[in-house]
Amino acid sequence: QVQLVESGGGAVQAGGSLRLSCAASGPAFSNNAMAWFRQASGKERAFVAAINWADSTAYADSVKGRFTTSRDNAKNTVYLQMNSLKPEDTAVYYCAARTTMWLRVRPEEYGYWGQGTQVTVSS
Repeated sequence: QVQLVESGGGAVQAGGSLRLSCAASGPAFSNNAMAWFRQASGKERAFVAAINWADSTAYADSVKGRFTTSRDNAKNTVYLQMNSLKPEDTAVYYCAARTTMWLRVRPEEYGYWGQGTQVTVSS
């Protein structure tokens, strides 16, 4: 059973930065593909970024060049560095895991989820 706990959300002005962390517990973290999704109020959950143990990554077009995901297998932690934040980045951000190394962008392909952390970007 994989458990995920996000942290690092908060309020920031447009153009600012935040770093989210996702601490994982459970078996074989290093074999899992990990992803970040976000859900804005009244909208569906949307893919943001993903990374696997080989450090292969994928990003949504809306965040390319601004967000970077990384992982520290020794700490069982995944990070999302968010720079040049925009008001449209405001959402609850979720960490997710799947028990294979293959990156996917659909939320239904991830079986484990954190509780979410709020990110609010003001103009």
